[in-house]
Amino acid sequence: MNITVYLASSTGNDPKFEAAVRELGTWIGASGNTLVYGGSKTGLMGELAQSILQAGGKVIGVEPQFFVDEEYQYEGLTQLIITKDMAERKTKMIELGDAFIAFPGGVGTLEEVSEIMSKISLGQLHAPCIYYNLDGYYDDIKHFLQQMILKGFSSEEKQQGVYFAESLEEIIEIKGCC
Repeated sequence: MNITVYLASSTGNDPKFEAAVRELGTWIGASGNTLVYGGSKTGLMGELAQSILQAGGKVIGVEPQFFVDEEYQYEGLTQLIITKDMAERKTKMIELGDAFIAFPGGVGTLEEVSEIMSKISLGQLHAPCIYYNLDGYYDDIKHFLQQMILKGFSSEEKQQGVYFAESLEEIIEIKGCC
């Protein structure tokens, strides 16, 4: 299974994130799944790729040309796909993914996972979308999605397939994932 993970190109300011991303990566690599991610060598992105490769797993990076020009790509990936821009990168990552995980990240992570949720809501994608809610990182988004339902702008049916997991063990248990 190809697991697309969206996450930060920085490490954040809490070492828990690095430890958890390495745990996730080790599991992906050891379980025979393949990572699809943004292709960067920096921050949590680089930590994830490195931990998967060290566990004997496969990693597909999808990197836009302008990041390659800046030499942000992780060398030694199983496969590096170079796209012309960010829009093409997002499309390719969705095309390759069988399950989608939003690890704690920034605005880019939020943008990418929002597109996944939209496609699920429209019935254009039938794959789990999992927020890795480490230390309550995504509690506000969880609350916001509940507000959408309460105010009549969404429904439980449209959000079916969107999950919040507090740990790697919870991710593994989600139907259709991993």
